[in-house]
Amino acid sequence: MDFIWFDLGYTLLYKERETLFAEMLGRHGIERSINEIDTAFHVTDKLFMRDFPGFLSRSAQEFMPLYFGFLCRRLGVGGDLVALLVDWMESWNGETQGWKAYPYAGEVLDKLAGRGIHLGVISNWDPSAKPILKACGLLDKFEAVVISSEVGVSKPQEQIFRIALNLAGAEAEDCLYVGDNYYDDAVGAEAVGMRSLIVNRFGSLGVEELTGCRIIADISGILSYLDEAAC
Repeated sequence: MDFIWFDLGYTLLYKERETLFAEMLGRHGIERSINEIDTAFHVTDKLFMRDFPGFLSRSAQEFMPLYFGFLCRRLGVGGDLVALLVDWMESWNGETQGWKAYPYAGEVLDKLAGRGIHLGVISNWDPSAKPILKACGLLDKFEAVVISSEVGVSKPQEQIFRIALNLAGAEAEDCLYVGDNYYDDAVGAEAVGMRSLIVNRFGSLGVEELTGCRIIADISGILSYLDEAAC
C-alpha cells in the first residue's frame, strides 16, 4: 500500500454535537442521555447517506429540517418540533468552527507515515476544510488535500478521485480510501480502482445492508488491516 486517502467528517474530525443537542433538549424540559443522542445521530447520518445521497453536503438551512425530523423520531421526541428546530439551528450555527480531531488521529497518521505510506485527503467540504485541518494540527501530515468546493466535483464522482491521483502521482491500485460514507467513499473509490475501508463506530448499526465491505471502528483499524494484508 503506497497511498492512503481519508475523508474528513467522522473519519478524522468530529463535533461534540451530542452534548450540544442534549443541552438544547434540556432547555425544553426533555431529557435524553448522551449515548442515546449519539446513537440517534449515527443512525440518522447513515440513513441520509443511503437514502438521500449528497443531501448532507448541502447547507444546514437546507438539510437540517428534514434531518431534524428523523433525528427526533429516532429519539422519541415530539411536541413543538418547530420551536426545537429553531433553538437547535441557533445552537448549531453558533458551533460552525467546533470541529475537532479524534484524539487518536494524529498518532495513527504518524504511524502510517512511519511505515513509508503517503497520506492524502479527498473530501466533500466547503472552503473551511484546510483551515480546520490546520487548526486541528493535521494539515501538515498530508501530501495532497483535494476538497470538492475547490475542484468543482464531489464524491462519489470518479473525477474527484482522479484529480487526487494525478495530484499525488499515485496509481489507484496502490491506494486505499478510508471514510464513513459507503455510498460516497467506497463506491467512488472502488470505481477508479482503489480499495476502501468504512469507518463505523457502532459495528454494523446503521449499515446493516452492507455486505462484502470491510468495516473498522475507527482509523486505528487501518493498522491491523495492513498487518493482515502483509501476511
